[in-house]
Amino acid sequence: MALSRSLRVLLALGVLVLALGALLLLLVIGESALNVQARLAEGPAWARWAWWGLLGSGSLAVGALLWRLLLPRSRRPAAEPPAAVPDEASVQQRLAEVEAMGADIGAVRAELEHLRERRAAGEIHVVLFGEISTGKSALVRALLPGAEAHSDVRGGTTRELRRYRWTSPAGDALVLTDMPGTAEADGTLDALARDEAMRAHLVIYVCDGDLSRSQYQELDALLALGKPVVLALNKSDRYSADELEQLRQRLAERIAAYPNARLVGVSAGGRRTALRVLPDGSQETVERDIPPRVDELALALQRIVDSDAEALERLRDSAVFVLAARRLDEAHAAVRREQAGKLVDAYAKKAVVGALAAVAPGADLVIQGWLGTQLVKELAALYQVKVRKLDTDLLLELVQKHVGRTMTLLLAVAGNALKAFPGVGTLAGGALHAVAYGLIFRTLGQALVTSLETRGELHPVQTATLFKETLGDNLDASARSLARLALEQARRRDDGA
Repeated sequence: MALSRSLRVLLALGVLVLALGALLLLLVIGESALNVQARLAEGPAWARWAWWGLLGSGSLAVGALLWRLLLPRSRRPAAEPPAAVPDEASVQQRLAEVEAMGADIGAVRAELEHLRERRAAGEIHVVLFGEISTGKSALVRALLPGAEAHSDVRGGTTRELRRYRWTSPAGDALVLTDMPGTAEADGTLDALARDEAMRAHLVIYVCDGDLSRSQYQELDALLALGKPVVLALNKSDRYSADELEQLRQRLAERIAAYPNARLVGVSAGGRRTALRVLPDGSQETVERDIPPRVDELALALQRIVDSDAEALERLRDSAVFVLAARRLDEAHAAVRREQAGKLVDAYAKKAVVGALAAVAPGADLVIQGWLGTQLVKELAALYQVKVRKLDTDLLLELVQKHVGRTMTLLLAVAGNALKAFPGVGTLAGGALHAVAYGLIFRTLGQALVTSLETRGELHPVQTATLFKETLGDNLDASARSLARLALEQARRRDDGA
């Protein structure tokens, strides 16, 4: 942008004044500094050193203050408080609340009853956890030579929980649970194994080599429970001394941050195929019996049992309460989802009835707008989410814009649905828009439920986008049920007239 001549003259004069002022200030400061230096030169040496030290300290203090004031700071988000660990009292309170909502809490009650039974029995429960084919069942057989624990070369032989009682070298009674191996093709048994690991006092995690990513994630989740975990390197006889030492070092690094974890090397034994070279140079295949080596594991279990029995009980109970709380969350979510579905269906029907009841031009839009607001309020109340009126208005505005572009499609789907009811005659005219409105409300309600359930708050833009993406899903089936309702309401209206 070009400046006028008078403005350029004013700017030049301003620059000249600032330059003269800076020069004058520099001269004053220079003269003062020379006077001070001359006076200091006439005085003792200690006075000079004290002066320059004081001047340097003051300069550093002023510089530090300016740095703190002018340096832009990145605002760190406030740290979220750690989630409270559930205890028996909180689980019981939550259980009563969820039961009052009509949820099925039978599994949670059974879990707590099972915990009481284990407390009364006073037994130490140990679970063997690990991926398929790592030798868990064979390890049980090595610890308990007379136990009927079947082991097979095919992966995934153990299909259910099998419990065996074992007496430690010091005479303590332990219950060993052999569980299905994780990481099967379909993963259907992984949850069973994880839940049982949470119910136990301690876990033996069995591996036969360095941990894969999935194994490390599983082990890390078990270690996070705080209960004792023994990482058992099985089939250690397959490695040379150097290989075994390197492998043990890597595994030890994996668990170094957890004081309740320890590493042992074991071998479940069994038969190994070996190639033997005969004196004449020929070769033959022989089967050799490999004796089991489980002394290190037995000693580790004994030390854990001897360490602190009360701590073992507390850690086991805490993990079970976490499991119970998780199941209560699942039951709560299920019953709330069911209630939300009924609420959405109810408002879809109200939208149909409201569209048929509107007689004045534009009255249907007023009715549907009020219904949309009420739908948002009731779903938000169900999910205990505070929703601002501004967000509700924005959501309905965005939905209305998209509906305006797709109304032709919705009317076409509604028309096809009404064709399934022959002889409707003039009733189909008003019912057409009614079915379309019902489809809109059903899709809007489902989008709202998804948003509130997954995000815990209402995001108008994201919810409207989800509405747009799912509006065309299962329209035909939904339209047929709404068409039947619309025709019934239309007949009642005409009969009443």
